[in-house]
Amino acid sequence: MRNLRADARSIWQAAVDAVRPGPLVRQALADPQVAQALQAAPRILVLGAGKAGAAMAAAVEEAIPDLLDRAQGIVNVPAELVRPLRKIRLHAARPAGSNQPTAEGVIGAEEMLRLARSAGPDDVALCLLSGGGSALLPAPAEGITLADKQTVTKLLHECGATINQMNAVRKHLSAIKGGRLAEAFRGKALYSLIISDVIGDPLTVIASGPTCVDPTTFGDVVSLLNGLGLTDRLPHAVRTRLERGAAREIPETPKGMPGNIHNVILANNSMALAVAEKQAQGLGYTVLNLGSCIEGETRHVATAMMGIAHSIQDEGIPFRPPACVLLGGETTVTLTPDHGLGGRNVEFVLAALLNLHGQRNMAILSGGTDGEDGPTDAAGAVADMSVLWKAVGSQMQEYLNRHDAYHFFEATGDLIKTGLTETNVMDVRVILIG
Repeated sequence: MRNLRADARSIWQAAVDAVRPGPLVRQALADPQVAQALQAAPRILVLGAGKAGAAMAAAVEEAIPDLLDRAQGIVNVPAELVRPLRKIRLHAARPAGSNQPTAEGVIGAEEMLRLARSAGPDDVALCLLSGGGSALLPAPAEGITLADKQTVTKLLHECGATINQMNAVRKHLSAIKGGRLAEAFRGKALYSLIISDVIGDPLTVIASGPTCVDPTTFGDVVSLLNGLGLTDRLPHAVRTRLERGAAREIPETPKGMPGNIHNVILANNSMALAVAEKQAQGLGYTVLNLGSCIEGETRHVATAMMGIAHSIQDEGIPFRPPACVLLGGETTVTLTPDHGLGGRNVEFVLAALLNLHGQRNMAILSGGTDGEDGPTDAAGAVADMSVLWKAVGSQMQEYLNRHDAYHFFEATGDLIKTGLTETNVMDVRVILIG
């Protein structure tokens, strides 16, 4: 008898381990062009933000030990990842369990801008960007307060806005996002090393694109917020800035970028899924890898995926068990006013369980590769038919209706708690059919 839960956890863990920053950063800095530029630079500035920022910064120091006397920098990271490094300062930009911009984050972002502007003509900068970078890199534009940005972020989350939509708004309220950090740099070359947490790896969206051109405009953002029904709920200063920008009374985000700015994707969700696929095959499963472009309302995606699982089990289509269905991407949860506690991963597993018809030999795992699922201390959940023995269907439906999947799985003992993994390439979901 297969231990489906253990296999699912092993497959997910292989995916996370494949995108850990250390080896990826060291490989990037060994590139001859990058290595030559660093060797010749009188100063090496290290900037950045993200959930992988601490591990990326440590890897930079490991990769260039002989050049550290010329290095200085600051990287905004979650508070629980702060530790002393030799030359790069890890700055606590938000407390544990929060994904909101903070005053401490502003201090770090403003210091990065000062460092970028201080670059001499032969200096080189490394910018370390990863998932969570948008919230960890707040630098409100002139006339906008941090409280204004916090309000807008909260409104966007509550209405189920996609990451692309949220970042388009953030860039037009920021002094550092949307290419503004690269715009401030005056040195010889800037290399952005990026771990992508966005579907399709668009440079303009990851961490809100501080080192690349921004294709969105103030007019796009105004139209977006109108479509989401948020315009009348925006702080006055935000609404005024966006209206002035749409009227071309204030400068747009950069629409061109000089040739000395280089953006390099080190890892993404597809890489994690590819390793998960190999791990599942090694365990004897036939794999259906649905890729990294999965988005939509979480519970609807879960229902569709369980339809595929039942087709495999009942009809042997597209192949017979033992089988593994893999999917990545990042879904959304549209919250109700009286919502409980949860995130898209625990909600996916709960919705999937409600579609586990009868006593099926299946296991479902959904986890954020960063170790965080929304505002919780869990990465996600893993469950099988044994959960159905602990809860009746009506109880499960009530938890799902109020978006309280965390407390459901806390009671059943099925949460996945890893702590922050120091990487972030969206979510990996594993459905095993025995």
